[in-house]
Amino acid sequence: MQLDRALDTYLRHVTIERGLSDHTIAAYRRDLGAYLEWLTQEGITDTAAITPSVIGRFIAERSGADPAPAATSLARLQSSVRGWHRFLAREGIEDHDPSGRLRPPKAPRRLPKALTIDQVERLLGAPSADDPIGIRDRALLELLYATGARVSEAVGLDVDDLAHGEVLRLRGKGSKERIVPVGSYARDAVDAYLTRVRPSLAAKGRASSRLFLGARGAPLSRQSAWLVIRAAADLAQITAEVSPHTLRHSFATHLLQGGADVRVVQELLGHASVATTQIYTHVSVDALRDIYATSHPRAR
Repeated sequence: MQLDRALDTYLRHVTIERGLSDHTIAAYRRDLGAYLEWLTQEGITDTAAITPSVIGRFIAERSGADPAPAATSLARLQSSVRGWHRFLAREGIEDHDPSGRLRPPKAPRRLPKALTIDQVERLLGAPSADDPIGIRDRALLELLYATGARVSEAVGLDVDDLAHGEVLRLRGKGSKERIVPVGSYARDAVDAYLTRVRPSLAAKGRASSRLFLGARGAPLSRQSAWLVIRAAADLAQITAEVSPHTLRHSFATHLLQGGADVRVVQELLGHASVATTQIYTHVSVDALRDIYATSHPRAR
């Protein structure tokens, strides 16, 4: 298939079928545009002519550029290239995936961004308690912070998953289930939503067992949940970047700062390995100074 046509086909796929964000699609378009420009300069105009060695040369040139690209940028570029070739092979457009052996560079581990407790309280209190959608949004935000649930897990909840009252059943990656406690603030917010708002939302759409419903009665989508978080952050005047994972990061960080055992937090987050959870065990420089000043006999 001609390069331009193959790229357009892939971008339509990630836009319509996968529903990726405009930001992600723009990154794919930018990375793959640079890849196709390089291929054209090499005299390659059809995807069938792309071999593993061709991809290897492209990555090697990008890696050796001056100035050298950041490891994260190079990893994203490789991911874009691999995703495109996997799609072409999966759809039968090409017979095989020439990027199968491509391995991204190991990116430096960055600490997850967590809000302060004051910022979280402002975020949770931002939606209006007098507006039906505000009551729903507050229930969603409270539940995300109380349980550390992923956004996809939260919007996938059924009403029956709350049957036990003080605990919640979450379905994580690989359909693995875990039980997490739900604090009183989140329980009160969800109860208010269930009694005052959800019945009227459910009456507007087809019968659904999902806990969180949209304004027209359909199950709330991940994208809509992201907009809820972003709108609450704007109302709370939080200037730090707030993403769908922010409340999950804050949940884990605040638990560990409060003295929770890392393995308990691992279970609550649904991490397969404790190594994934340990990234949250960072201590700020200020906290280290405070501990040193109050603990070391020769600190003063």
